[in-house]
Formats: sequence, structure tokens, C-alpha cells
Amino acid sequence: MTVVAASAYVDGKAVRALSLDDPDSLAPREGEFVWIGLVEPSEAELRVLQQAFHLHPLAVEDALNARQTPKVDVYGEHLFVVAKTAHFDNDHIQYGETDFFVGRRHLITVRHGSARAHTELRAQLEASPGLLAKGVDYVLHAVLDFIVDGYMPIVDTIEEELQLFERRTLDAFLTRAEIARIFNLRRALMKFKKLLGPMTQVVSALEHHELPCIDNDVRAYFRDVRDHIQRTEILVDGLREVLTSVFEISSLLEQQRQGVITRQLAAWAAILAVPTAVAGIYGMNFEHMPELKWTYGYPAVIAGIVVICGLLYRRFKKAGWL
Repeated sequence: MTVVAASAYVDGKAVRALSLDDPDSLAPREGEFVWIGLVEPSEAELRVLQQAFHLHPLAVEDALNARQTPKVDVYGEHLFVVAKTAHFDNDHIQYGETDFFVGRRHLITVRHGSARAHTELRAQLEASPGLLAKGVDYVLHAVLDFIVDGYMPIVDTIEEELQLFERRTLDAFLTRAEIARIFNLRRALMKFKKLLGPMTQVVSALEHHELPCIDNDVRAYFRDVRDHIQRTEILVDGLREVLTSVFEISSLLEQQRQGVITRQLAAWAAILAVPTAVAGIYGMNFEHMPELKWTYGYPAVIAGIVVICGLLYRRFKKAGWL
């Protein structure tokens, strides 16, 4: 069943349930407004609603297509609003779409790929008839606010993962998989940021433009939704900067560690060069070699090598190379 809920309301209270099997009952009666929620509806179901509420064919086609960018379209006295949903699943941001057919006395929501149902939201509104009595435009605001609130868990999840990356970066080298994960998160945040801009434009249009079905006293509520989107946008920008910082710090620390290893190898190479050079000289088969007949020549050469190597070790140790 694609119809999650369908009710008619009077003064904020549900007075009767609606069914697509009885198209004649869908039209709102005197003093009513109807709110119908659908998930992945078939074309036949949308055509029934099109006939009952005189929905524009282009809006219906967009709702069936479900590949729209966030927007607000005006069709006479009706509005067609597209909003993008997002949720974190299997280490990736998954996107969906919610379409709104808005009239003076009806609101139809069509969800595609959204993981969060509006059932709980509907129950909260029905528990506060004074709010629900504000009408269709307030319900539109409430659902948009519900969608935007779903963005914050994404930010929180990525922020927690970045904190782990920060601690990991300071303790050890990042693995290839971790570096790939950083780039994937950065790309995901860039895509998420592209969603927030059009969503801001949608809510701003509902707040500022003279649109049918939107009363002046409800516009302030859309401003609150816009503030939530902008706050999310600021947090996303901050996360992108943190991701860049984590990668840069990891690169700097790796260069530093490589520099330390290089200096250590150079210091030991210099120390080992002394006995190598001396042994090389005395390994040559010349008849006349210095100190060959001297009784203490061998221990003197060994002592000289030890002293020179010791002095070099002390010098490198003092310089911080060892």
C-alpha cells in the first residue's frame, strides 16, 4: 500500500479517513482540508489524485519521474514543491525526494527513497490541533522542517568519524584505505553542499514571494527552516575544512617522520664510513704501508676508529639526528 495516511481535518482535528478506492470522497468538504501521504505511488494512483484535485499534468509527471532538483513551481492556484531528503546509510549519504502538491484545502506528499516516514510528525501535529488548524501552509512548513532536521544526523555522524581520524593521524600513519575514506567523505560533503543551496532557495521563495496557498502569518515559520538549512551549510563547510586539515596534517607528519628516518640513516652512514674507509685503506695490497711493522698498529687503528665514530655519534646525537 503506497498510501501511508490520508485524512480530512477540521479545526486541526481529523474528522474522516480518505481512500483512493473512493475518489469521490477525496475532495475536501466545507471547512475541511485534506492531507494525503504517499510512498512510491504508481502512475494510476497519481492519476486518481490528479482528477480529484485538478493537479497540473506537468507536476504529476515530475512527481512520477522523481529526479527533480529542489524547486517551487506555481500552477494557477496550486503549488508544486520539490524537496530533497538525505540520510546516512552504509557509510554513504543516500538521497531521496519528497514532492508536495499544495492547494488551498489540500496537501499531498509523495516520497521517493526517503528513509524517514511522516507518521510520527503527523501524530505530533494531530496532538496539537491549534497548530494543525493553521492549515495547509503550516503543514507544508512542518514537513519541510522535518526533512531539514534529518540533515543534522548526517553532519553528526561524519563529525564523529573525523574526530577518530584526527586522533589516528597524530598516533600513526594513515592507511591507504583511510586516505581513500577521507577523499570519499570530502566528495560526499561537496555533493551534500550542492543540495543545501537549492533547498535554501526553495524555503526563501516560500518565505518572501507572493505565492498562492501561503498566508503571510506563516511566512515566519519558513524563515526558521531557512535558518536550519544555513546552519547545516556552515557545519558542512567546517567539516570540509577539517577533512582538508586532517589530510594536510597527515602529509606533514609523514614528511616529518620520513625526514627523521632520512637523518638517522645519513648519520649512521657517516659513522660507518669511518671504519669502512680505514678498512679499505689497509685492505690494499701495497708493500709499503704505514705502521705495518709497529707492534701496536692494529690496536691503535681500532682505537682511532672507535674514537672517531664515538665523536661523530655524540655530534649527531646532540644535533638531534640520532
